[in-house]
Amino acid sequence: MTDKTTRKGSHLRTLRRVAPYLWPKGESWVKRRVLLSLVALMVARFVSVSTPFFYKAAVDALGGEVRGDAWLLAAGAVGLTVAYGVARLSAVGFNELRDAIFVRVGQRALRKLALETFRHIHRLSMRYHITRKTGGLSRIIERGVKGVDFLLRFMLLSIGPLILELSLVTIIFALVFDWRYAVVVLVTIALYVTYTFKVTEWRVKIRRQMNEQDTDANQKAIDSLLNFETVKYFGAEAREADRYDAAMEGYERAAVKTGLSLSALNFGQSLIITTGLVIVMVMAALGVQAGVLTVGDFVMVNAYMIQITMPLNFLGTVYREIRQALVDMGEMFDLLGQPAEIIDRPGAPDLKVTGGEVELDRVSFAYDAARPILKGVSLKVGAGQTVAIVGPSGSGKSTIGRLLFRFYDVTGGALRIDGQDVREVTQDSLHRLIGVVPQDTVLFNDTVLYNIAYGRPDASREELIAAAKAAKIHDFILSLPDGYETKVGERGLKLSGGEKQRVGIARTILKNPPILLLDEATSALDTQTERDIQESLKEMGQGRTVITIAHRLSTIADADCIVVLDRGEIVEEGRHEDLLARGGRYAAMWARQSADEDAPRGPRLVALEEAAAAGEADIDSGADLPPGRNWRFAPKV
Repeated sequence: MTDKTTRKGSHLRTLRRVAPYLWPKGESWVKRRVLLSLVALMVARFVSVSTPFFYKAAVDALGGEVRGDAWLLAAGAVGLTVAYGVARLSAVGFNELRDAIFVRVGQRALRKLALETFRHIHRLSMRYHITRKTGGLSRIIERGVKGVDFLLRFMLLSIGPLILELSLVTIIFALVFDWRYAVVVLVTIALYVTYTFKVTEWRVKIRRQMNEQDTDANQKAIDSLLNFETVKYFGAEAREADRYDAAMEGYERAAVKTGLSLSALNFGQSLIITTGLVIVMVMAALGVQAGVLTVGDFVMVNAYMIQITMPLNFLGTVYREIRQALVDMGEMFDLLGQPAEIIDRPGAPDLKVTGGEVELDRVSFAYDAARPILKGVSLKVGAGQTVAIVGPSGSGKSTIGRLLFRFYDVTGGALRIDGQDVREVTQDSLHRLIGVVPQDTVLFNDTVLYNIAYGRPDASREELIAAAKAAKIHDFILSLPDGYETKVGERGLKLSGGEKQRVGIARTILKNPPILLLDEATSALDTQTERDIQESLKEMGQGRTVITIAHRLSTIADADCIVVLDRGEIVEEGRHEDLLARGGRYAAMWARQSADEDAPRGPRLVALEEAAAAGEADIDSGADLPPGRNWRFAPKV
């Protein structure tokens, strides 16, 4: 199967996907509007092709060549001129009426399609979202929706009318004059369309090269500006300018080719249409000289040729845009065809939490089959208990949280809440009954009020303020210029890390879930801020089942149970005091962190701690480490 055949099949599938939005089941008003817009379109075309008749009659009346119909004699030149004007205005009026009737259909289709795509993206799994590029994804949706808009407007309301008008003009030439006129018109149109499509295909390739060069130059410019300090540090301004200029040089070459190809397209189109126009005008002039045609006939032939020339001039642009629209829509429909990895089973009941017991029963999981993360982990968190999970990076701590929230399904064993397998209940109910405070709370670019209310949109203002007070952020909010109506900026960047975390805690308190997951909720904060927020977290955990994933052991010393994970397996489990008394892995981790609590913590120290927790060190230099300690080093493998 050739690429051309594949593309054609893909385009047909895309058109079939769009069709239901124009003719939806159970929505008769949409169908009525489509039919009425088509009727208005037909009337507009018929009025448009009849307009030159009035022009011809007026010219003949002025030349004293009116013969035959009495109504032409009665109307006179002035009346026929007025009729010509009315006909032109009517054609425009019916075209606008067509657009006015159809606009609601088109906008409804765009809204439905955009909403379907938006919902589908939210249904896709975490696996998809951690690999996708947000900018690219938004561009696919944007281009796809615009493609549908363009296709509806130009294919249905421009290409269709153009084909109808060309057909009517050809028929008129054959009936009013003779078949030779129709042949000339048909050959002219055929040559025009063939030439336009061939050159446009060539131009599309050049245009694609130009866009690629433009994207490359833009990427280099943005990359350089984002790394402004690095450029300055290394005195690389000239080097960056050379890289940018090299990319722009490629864009310049492609842009020149695009401009030249456009000139070739325009001249060729003009040559073909002018040649056809001259031929039929010569034929009409000969007819006038022979006394077979009137001067009005000569004028009418010219009017018809000019009338079909105007829409034909846009054919190349419309053809290129329709091809691009089909490609863009194809990408969007491919996105809609992306299967959701995590789905509710048919008839799944809602999760019912009676106590909040969480149980991991021999749970195994791997993001990639070749690299298992959890290896038969069994753990029970009793109702109302607080269980902390600690361990080095990559041990599987955060993975347990993701499995609990069902971002992924376990590959072995089961994860249950109050005896209910999370795979057997609805995701909505599961998400509703679990509250999460992540390591980095990301806020919406809206007000503080909106971000806290996100936990429970139907909460009263009194409940929202109570949640803010419980998170110990109410006084800070009141100190802001606009209080609760203060905008937090994109991703909450106008607030500090601690302030963002408190807003996150407040909205989770407002959500009031029976099960709480704290995923390294304070590890990115300074020590003092962490201590302040720990008080809020401790109060929030009262009466709830709490699973804490922690890096700093001092934050989980009072947990009911501490679980130490290493390479996807539980290596120790017990209360803080018992684990210290055991003198094992947890005791070693505690000793290191306690001794270094007041020491400067460079990145090498953090790396060493994680390596030591795994039973080996892989740091080959003592730089950045607190003095006065007997650090053990092992060469990197």
